[in-house]
Amino acid sequence: MDRTRVKFVCQNCGHETPKWLGRCPGCGEWNTIVEEVAVASGARGQAAASTSPAPLPLVEVDVTPEPRVPTGIGEMDRVLGGGIVPGSLVLLGGDPGIGKSTLLLQTCDRVARQGRTVLYVSGEESLQQTRLRAERLGVAAERLLVAAETDLNAIRDHIARVSPVLVVIDSIQTTFMPEIPSSPGSVGQVRECAGALLRVAKQAGGPAIILVGHVTKDGQIAGPRVLEHVVDAVLYFEGETYQTYRILRAVKNRFGSTNEIGVFEMVAAGLAEVANPSAVFLSQRPAAVPGSAVVCAMEGTRPLLVEVQALVASTVFGTPRRTASGVDYQRLVLLLAVLEKRAGLHLGMQDVYASVAGGVKVSEPAADLGIAVAIASSHRDRPADPEAVFIGEVGLGGEVRAVAQVGRRVAEAASLGFRRCVVPRQTGVGDRPSSGTGTPAAPDGAAIQVVPVGTVGEALAIAVG
Repeated sequence: MDRTRVKFVCQNCGHETPKWLGRCPGCGEWNTIVEEVAVASGARGQAAASTSPAPLPLVEVDVTPEPRVPTGIGEMDRVLGGGIVPGSLVLLGGDPGIGKSTLLLQTCDRVARQGRTVLYVSGEESLQQTRLRAERLGVAAERLLVAAETDLNAIRDHIARVSPVLVVIDSIQTTFMPEIPSSPGSVGQVRECAGALLRVAKQAGGPAIILVGHVTKDGQIAGPRVLEHVVDAVLYFEGETYQTYRILRAVKNRFGSTNEIGVFEMVAAGLAEVANPSAVFLSQRPAAVPGSAVVCAMEGTRPLLVEVQALVASTVFGTPRRTASGVDYQRLVLLLAVLEKRAGLHLGMQDVYASVAGGVKVSEPAADLGIAVAIASSHRDRPADPEAVFIGEVGLGGEVRAVAQVGRRVAEAASLGFRRCVVPRQTGVGDRPSSGTGTPAAPDGAAIQVVPVGTVGEALAIAVG
């Protein structure tokens, strides 16, 4: 009688060891190695004889783009690069309760209303629960088919039977293959199920498949890292549970940019698109309050105006605190050192708190100047110019360095009624310069003053005096 062979697999990175270990040698995490039954060599099935055509010269490959399937949700199409690519495999992750299932159910409804067959497979809810949620969201497309199934073989039978253009698997951690002797959600199950679904999507005339992935406490998608490598696009649905706004962001996209974001608002009837997020994020901005400044960050092709807030207070401990929310902590510490050394602000014994209003995360260096202005405004207890937008990267020498697409940022500030835009003296590549100054001119017909600065000291003098 054959002896059952077991192996020990890390549930975080997929590293295999012949015996149990408290700490994974691959990723260094503790208590993530569990025992699994090894899969027989023939359990995964033998590949059929290859019938693929012979290799072609690269110059002879047909590059005619296949038409995308629009989702009917503009923000979703923006992040995907113009719509869903037929035969693609997309992974969507996010915190529990953030709205992943709501977003995908609404997307399925919009696609089905175009006369296309869509299959929504729920492994976490029954058909009755899915129907109740659909009624609350106003989802009632006739060609939207639903199934409550976790067996991958049954899911593949459903796909072959109805031939949908879009399939949603909610979620990949609840899906399992009976041939794999491990529990759903394990590294082996997630890896094999993702590989099987990839083959379904990539076959001739295969549907586009969207997988929902659970996240760990660190915010990473649970399961082996190979899951993110095999898919064509990885999307994250972000937001705070106490905020009504949600941001859809692409961290990998083989068919489009990874810099685009989609902004949604959670309402009673589901998720609603936010057409002008800059106006929404600035709608509750306080007037004439020290420590507030407006910056313009580029998210892909979209300029986004957000409010940066800072609070500077005397420390009551020996070591001052630095707290960042929505901005990079290391960047905040760097800016504090520049303000101390180059601008004469004595912040060594001051607690500094910086955040971005509305739950947005700003990571690009173009927000440096606005963060510095907000800190100086709070330190001096003087409101910054409420009609100005601050754009620029701050260097270690106190200089304001050029950033890209200044012209588009200035145009967005002008469209929202701002009167001044403080920008670097030298512009980035591709910006439209004015005559002889190297500074971008204001948009045609816009009543906005473009103020060039060379150092952070000049910007502070203009902003807070």
